Amino acid sequence: MKKVMMKLDGMTCPSCLTKIEKAVEETPGIDDIKVLFNAGKLKFVMDPTKTNSDEIKSAIEKMGYEVKGVKEKDI
Repeated sequence: MKKVMMKLDGMTCPSCLTKIEKAVEETPGIDDIKVLFNAGKLKFVMDPTKTNSDEIKSAIEKMGYEVKGVKEKDI
C-alpha cells in the first residue's frame, strides 16, 4: 500500500472537492480519501496492484483540474 498526496490547482469551491472525491473513490484500490480544499491537496491510500497515481492524476486532469505534484510513500 502507498500513501499518496497530490497538490491540486483549480479548485474554486466546495463542490469541486466533492467531484474530485467521488471520481477518486470510484477507482478500485483507493481508500481513505481526503480532499483538503484550503490547502489544495488530495490525500489517499492506494493499492499499487490495482491502480497507480498516473491513473488518478489523469482522471483529475480530465475534470479540468491541474495536478502540480505527486508524492508517494510506502506504508
